[in-house]
Amino acid sequence: MAKSWSGVYKDSLRKVMNERADDISTGSAQDYADYRYRVGVIEGLALAEREFLDIMERIERTEDG
Repeated sequence: MAKSWSGVYKDSLRKVMNERADDISTGSAQDYADYRYRVGVIEGLALAEREFLDIMERIERTEDG
């Protein structure tokens, strides 16, 4: 069965977030400022994912009645 667009989007956010976290864990940051920037990107992706999941949950509850 094919994934819904929302599932594909959620998986894409998670994949990018995990790739960024892997980069940090392997020491790819050039300095502390770069590290903070990369952490901020991950935080932004996590917030976007959480908001998206919350919205999808509200839509599902509305559709269920």
